[in-house]
Formats: sequence, C-alpha cells, structure tokens
Amino acid sequence: MRDRIRLMPRRKLPATGFGKRLLELRKARGLTQIELAELTGSTQRAISYYENEAGYPPTAAIIALARALHVTTDQLLGLAEPQAAPLQKDPELRRIWKRFQRIMTLPERDQRAVIRLINSLASAQQALQQDKDLPSAANG
Repeated sequence: MRDRIRLMPRRKLPATGFGKRLLELRKARGLTQIELAELTGSTQRAISYYENEAGYPPTAAIIALARALHVTTDQLLGLAEPQAAPLQKDPELRRIWKRFQRIMTLPERDQRAVIRLINSLASAQQALQQDKDLPSAANG
C-alpha cells in the first residue's frame, strides 16, 4: 500500500521589525492585505510575505507601501516614528476611510464622479445650514 504524504503546517518565521510595522500601519489605516496590494500594484501574497517573513521588500515596494499608507519611507523602515492615525481611535472614521480607499481602485473617471457627488452633497448641506442660521425678516 502506498504511503500517504502528510503535509505539515508551514512554520511562520518571526516577523521582522519591518513586518510588524507594516502590519500595524496597515491595520491602523483600516486596510486589508488585498486592499493594500491593490493600492500598491502588488498582490496579497506579497503583502503577507512582507508582513510575516524575515527581511525587507525591494526598494520600489517600500516606496509604494509608504505612499499607500501615507507615511514616509523613514517611518515605514522604523527610522522615524509614524504619526498616530486618528483612525485607530474612531471606528466610524476607519469605516469611512476604508470606503475612500476603495474609491482609489476605481478608474479615474469614476473617482472624479464620486468626488463631484460628495462636493455636491456637501454644498447642499452647507446651503441648508446657512439658511437655518439666517435671521428671518419676520422675526426682525
């Protein structure tokens, strides 16, 4: 009878300081590995590798990651302290931030349409607020 091959679970190497920082920054920005991969033009597998394996990604990947996470390369590499993201404290901000990050994956034309819609809604709300704040002529 043929012996069965047993697959053992892959042992994770301890994450490097870089991997831990990347993971913390990604989570602080409310991003999944897939979302970060889309923002950097990479793959989820690569992001997982950067977070969990020893070593540093290539320079081009570090630059793309820093841009996507809105930090400097020095902050990403641990040479400078990253600024605390307000998203860490407020789940509502984190939810909204995730949605805005998804907008970045849309074609540019659609991104502009979303921004026009937001501007239009904000202008309408501002106009309503100004109407409320004006003293009426009947009360004067």
